Amino acid sequence: MTNPLAAGTLEGKRVLVTGSSRGIGADTVGYFAEAGAKVVINFRNKEARATKLADAIRAAGGTALTVGADLTDADSVAAMFETIRAEFGGLDILVMNASGGMESGMAADYAMQLNRDAQVNLLKTALPVLADGARIVFVTSHQAHFIENTETMPEYEPVARSKRAGEDALRALIPELDEKGIGFVVVSGDMIEGTITATLLERANPGAISARKDSAGRLYNVSEFAAEIALAAVEPVPANNTRYVGDISDFA
Repeated sequence: MTNPLAAGTLEGKRVLVTGSSRGIGADTVGYFAEAGAKVVINFRNKEARATKLADAIRAAGGTALTVGADLTDADSVAAMFETIRAEFGGLDILVMNASGGMESGMAADYAMQLNRDAQVNLLKTALPVLADGARIVFVTSHQAHFIENTETMPEYEPVARSKRAGEDALRALIPELDEKGIGFVVVSGDMIEGTITATLLERANPGAISARKDSAGRLYNVSEFAAEIALAAVEPVPANNTRYVGDISDFA
């Protein structure tokens, strides 16, 4: 897909995308780098993929930094921002993309730890390194954003509720962010084809993707959704701080 950001428009800007060694995060980082931004590729355990992506960005003339961090570990998050401060001097854009909760073998409350508690800590820890006029983008799904009034698949409900709890906790910080001149945007997307979450849901509930596609008319793919996230970081903050990607008629 063509980069929605014009070449050079983010020259000198510094961007962190969490969970960006693969998938939506990786494509989002790529768009920012092509537009001239210095990018931070964050990973938890996919260092090889992060390094490969960073090497490709540098080979194309861009600037990329890889920083491993477990977002559920406050010390790890603090160390990540210290590295960013030392290398880039601060941040202009923070994209909160990393999420989870459907992994096997994790604690019962892992989804809430990652999708609510860790996200709030991430934002608060980032504040001292965010520049004037910075932008924060939180990535979620329609299934999570509308969970209070629209049921989702049982397999996804714990994740959806934890994502919504995280969104609510972050929205409560908007007045503080406004005082600091920091914009905050929630990007809510429909089921995205090609993501790990969609694959896991399809495995648990065969036919889930095709059923949702039939209802929505079409589903965005990874690169298309990443483009919307990138645009949310530079376009004016929308009404209610929310950018919807894909059909919402079955949710709203």
